[in-house]
Amino acid sequence: MTAQPVRPERSGPETASVMDVSPFKPSLVKVVFRDMTPMHVSRSAACAAASVTRTVLTEIIDGARGAAAEEARKKLIARDLLSAIDRNVELEVGSKWYDHSPTFRGLTGVVYDAEGVIVPPRKRSRSRKPSAVAGAHRFEAGVRKLLRRQGVAAVPAMVRDLDGIASVFLTDLARDAAMVVREGGVKRFGTVTLVMPGEPAPPPLLEDSLRDPSARRGDRRTIGRDDILAATTMQLFGNLRQRALTEAHEAARNTSAG
Repeated sequence: MTAQPVRPERSGPETASVMDVSPFKPSLVKVVFRDMTPMHVSRSAACAAASVTRTVLTEIIDGARGAAAEEARKKLIARDLLSAIDRNVELEVGSKWYDHSPTFRGLTGVVYDAEGVIVPPRKRSRSRKPSAVAGAHRFEAGVRKLLRRQGVAAVPAMVRDLDGIASVFLTDLARDAAMVVREGGVKRFGTVTLVMPGEPAPPPLLEDSLRDPSARRGDRRTIGRDDILAATTMQLFGNLRQRALTEAHEAARNTSAG
């Protein structure tokens, strides 16, 4: 797929705000994190991760809704998801799900090994080891709630894809947050900013909360809010990253205040 960076603008009956309650519960976040790491996850970290996941899914749904509106449809179909990602490269997250979804079949290219032999598509595993793909169904209730908030409906295939993307994204976020804790901060990662020709660069991202991401504070046994924010900078970029960081920061702060 050819993706062009754009600046997405939210619209719709219930645009998500930092004060909204995330449809993805902190308890679900902790279950996903436990599948990836034995580290303790603080409540503020779980709330921040839930908020980031909500922001990502909200943006994807909003992009898909725009594609459906062009065809005068109110119900989202799988093709709308492809259109949303194709129009905005920032929405290409949770890409490991693409290998398991019929929606993306034939669109992810051909993979070769070191000897130049084509690697066949992944086959369904019988392993009982927890995985983002096997646990995707856990996100269905939250996805449906998010769709209702956005005032749209979706066919089952679209809901399944959103479930899978949410599960893979949060699993990747857990992996990166655990790495931040183990390594004592973000290392070997710079910043990426998408700027359209003729537009000024956006302001720095959350300087107060991520002033020095390479110097992590805290113990090596607990994933905290700042670890989630640091992991978010590794998973997302551009306008979506800035929005996700802002909303997650506020969600975690409200949790601490409560």
